[in-house]
Amino acid sequence: MSGRARVTVCAAAATLMTATALLPLIDPATWLLQAAFLLAVQSGVGAATRRVPLARPLTVAAQALVTVGLLTLVFARPYALGGLVPGPQAFRHIGDVLQSGATDVQQYAIPAPLTDGIRLMLVGGVLLIGLVVDTLAVTYRNAAPAGLPLLALYSVAAGLSDGAADWLWFVVAAAGYLMLLLAEGRERLAQWGRVFGGAPRTPGGPSGPVAPVRTGRRIGAVALGMALAVPLLPLPAIQGGLLDGTGAGVGTGTGGGGTISAVNPLVSLRDSLNADQDRTALTLRTSSDDLSDMYLRIVSLDDFDGTTWKPAKRHIVEVPDRLPTPAGLGPDTKRAQVTTRVRAADWYAQDWLPMPYPPSDVRVGGKWRYEPVGMTLVGDHGENTRGKTYEVKSLDVRPTAQQLASAPKASQSLRDEYTKVPDSVPAVVYRTAREVTQGASDDYEKAVALQDYFASTGGFQYDTEVEVGSGPDAIARFLRDKQGFCVHFSFAMAAMARTLGIPARVAVGFAPGSPQADGTVAVSLKDAHAWPELYFEGVGWTRFEPTPTRGTTPTYTLPDTSGDAVPDLPQASRSAEAAPSTAPSESASCSADDKKLEGCAGALPLDSGQQGGGGTPWYRIAAWSALGLLALGVPLLPMLWRLRRRSVRLASAQHSAAAAGAPGRASEGPAGAVRFDADDPLGPGAPADAASRAATEAAVAQVLAVWRELIDTAWDYGIVPDDALTPRRAAERIVRIGGLDATAAHSVYRVAGAVEQVLFAPRPRAETGLAQDVRLARAALRARSGRWTRLRAVVAPRSAVRAVWELSDRWTARREDWAARRTALTQRLRPPRSRQQNG
Repeated sequence: MSGRARVTVCAAAATLMTATALLPLIDPATWLLQAAFLLAVQSGVGAATRRVPLARPLTVAAQALVTVGLLTLVFARPYALGGLVPGPQAFRHIGDVLQSGATDVQQYAIPAPLTDGIRLMLVGGVLLIGLVVDTLAVTYRNAAPAGLPLLALYSVAAGLSDGAADWLWFVVAAAGYLMLLLAEGRERLAQWGRVFGGAPRTPGGPSGPVAPVRTGRRIGAVALGMALAVPLLPLPAIQGGLLDGTGAGVGTGTGGGGTISAVNPLVSLRDSLNADQDRTALTLRTSSDDLSDMYLRIVSLDDFDGTTWKPAKRHIVEVPDRLPTPAGLGPDTKRAQVTTRVRAADWYAQDWLPMPYPPSDVRVGGKWRYEPVGMTLVGDHGENTRGKTYEVKSLDVRPTAQQLASAPKASQSLRDEYTKVPDSVPAVVYRTAREVTQGASDDYEKAVALQDYFASTGGFQYDTEVEVGSGPDAIARFLRDKQGFCVHFSFAMAAMARTLGIPARVAVGFAPGSPQADGTVAVSLKDAHAWPELYFEGVGWTRFEPTPTRGTTPTYTLPDTSGDAVPDLPQASRSAEAAPSTAPSESASCSADDKKLEGCAGALPLDSGQQGGGGTPWYRIAAWSALGLLALGVPLLPMLWRLRRRSVRLASAQHSAAAAGAPGRASEGPAGAVRFDADDPLGPGAPADAASRAATEAAVAQVLAVWRELIDTAWDYGIVPDDALTPRRAAERIVRIGGLDATAAHSVYRVAGAVEQVLFAPRPRAETGLAQDVRLARAALRARSGRWTRLRAVVAPRSAVRAVWELSDRWTARREDWAARRTALTQRLRPPRSRQQNG
């Protein structure tokens, strides 16, 4: 293989090795095989065009055209001419698939299913990065900048992944880039007559690294540093929907401290509500007889900056055995304890734990932390809800309208924190709040007036197609257009309540789900919801429902109620197929596609033995186990190779036999590297029969193997081989530098004498006991070495570099053999020259 072809292969391999960092994000990983095949075709086209040769821009253009054709063949074959040549319809279809993939990325949690859109984004992205890397490293012969697109690909994966094995993907990606640098350096220097092979093998050569080696080390160090540092920078990342995690890696260490950073879990709530397929995210069984108030709260948003609401940065602690009574709840407020068991679907990975509010006790497996102010649980360092079954005991607080109306003012500190309104809020928000609540005598009447204004009397319409909006005028536009969904209604009511001096915040979670025939409740994607919570002293944080046709209106906001009435669930708050199912174990909102994705939750198990959910599939465990073994085995390869080589060499010496003659002189190259020269004349006493020749050759090989082992053993303990020395001089050097005693020195000299005998004697013969001599010398060298030298001699032996040299020599020999065969075949197929006609 030529140097340019080697760089081409390494460029494609580096791209694929970096792309493996995306494997934890998508399930299954079959897309990588497809990407590898298409990348091989793309690289092959580049190699062919460079061999013609074409101009560099034409080479890149040819690869780009082939890439477009490949993507058309795979993703838009019915819409293309001949299935390969794209037209307007094919490009339109690919655009639709890409748009679908962008929606899927926001909708699904990690690992996302391999939809057509996601597969196109993955395969197309790998091909694009591969084209850039091939162009830089091979076509324009500058491999160092090729690390930038590879770094971009790795950074995307590192920014989205939160697994514990991220370091493994970094090692794989870094190894691919360094391999590309090495191949490009070898190809560049080979043009000047020598090969980039690192430090010289000859011990008498210069001790320091040559300039190309130093340059390669610097490039590698800079690349590794960038790959380590870039994922830590605050780069923009793809924000998932409500079903994605809203934060990972909270807390510090394994203790109970740490903080939760301010994040916004409502970025793509509209996409969740507009999902084409409604999927069951949670299945619950509860002891409450009032399903209308069974809201599952994920997180509270209490930081209002005039543009949006988000959770403030809060201190988190270890989950207490029993959660404290919620702030503001007095003893006179009616309450009941409710027990709810929740099972999350295997695809639903939420960092925050959905729970009824206010919780009093939580039993959940895994690493979770407790945020006392919002009374929420958040996963610690990647913990999430995927497949978990957990139990929550909560309080069903039932205040009366009289209690809320007569509630005293909240404390000054609480009002200072939860009635903050930035100066950027438009005046229309203040004005509308006062107009709507005109005539209200207390905060309760004002809150009910705001709820009724949005839900019924204000002429607002529920529409999930409306953009969330940003900027200080977002609420003003909503009040003007009067169209939006739960984000707009909850944001606007909470902001207007604050302008009236009422403490307010926004809660995010799920509205009541759909009752099933088996007694469970299915909470689906379309039940995702946001609602305002207002604070009343003696009751605490109290839910209101301003969004029309969504959720349920609280009983304490209805006229002439004591809080005991149970309203019916409104039809609009249920999923598209909310009718009770006749099947006892499946959700009514489960479609055939959901079953294929294992997204349906069956009947909730009541036994505590299934705490924690569905577990990890066996194939995933096997894959991670194989990767773990590979990660542990690769660093140990030099040690394993060295142990195997020592065993083979010394075992061959145990079966040595006397030889009568030699088929040819053995010439010595580097110390321990001996070869036979078949052109040398035979010795005067050389045997003529083939059996004797074979025995003699075997005896010589056994002695030389023992000598090679002695040289390599000394090398492992710091005595670098010197090619210029004879065996006897090399033995003297080992004894002197190693400081060997008389017994060990005698063993070393004995092996050297055996080597001289087989190299120069007319009748080479093998000595017995040479293997034991090498073992004695090794034990003496070990005894005279320090602890670090002994450890390195075993774990990272210096002589293991011979494995690389041997592979290189074998490859060179194989390449020369192929070249000779190709030449012979060409000459054989060449037509004979016609004879000249005699005049």
